[in-house]
Amino acid sequence: KENPNPTEDEIRDYIRGNICRCTGYIQIIKAIEECASKAKTN
Repeated sequence: KENPNPTEDEIRDYIRGNICRCTGYIQIIKAIEECASKAKTN
């Protein structure tokens, strides 16, 4: 709600410290970007 179109850097900042960094967040970031994109079109 605060930022409906976050950049990848903003997403990384939001989730930093909340999830294990061992995977690099790649799949999680892609999922968040996809959801944000879909929310924009609805």
